[in-house]
Amino acid sequence: MLSEPDEYAEAVLDAVERIPPGRVLAYGDVAELVGRGGPRQVGRVMALYGGAVPWWRVVRADGSPASGHEVEAHENYRAERTPLRPDGRRVDMARARWDGRS
Repeated sequence: MLSEPDEYAEAVLDAVERIPPGRVLAYGDVAELVGRGGPRQVGRVMALYGGAVPWWRVVRADGSPASGHEVEAHENYRAERTPLRPDGRRVDMARARWDGRS
């Protein structure tokens, strides 16, 4: 049975919900936005509770989507017109990274 998200998890999920369509943040960017934790802590929160938020907008620092979720992530990237790298497999972080402001 999954427990309710704690205060940190809620802060991470709130931050992810604020990422606009077509934009992304790396796991470490989310931790910075929240003001604590790091990429691994954000990854853990996303693994446990991320299904209810736009999880595909949180990527690895190299622009790769979450392992095992590449197909669904790419469907969302196409729908949201998220800039991709020329290889089409990773998000173009230089163009798609959100600055944290609306």
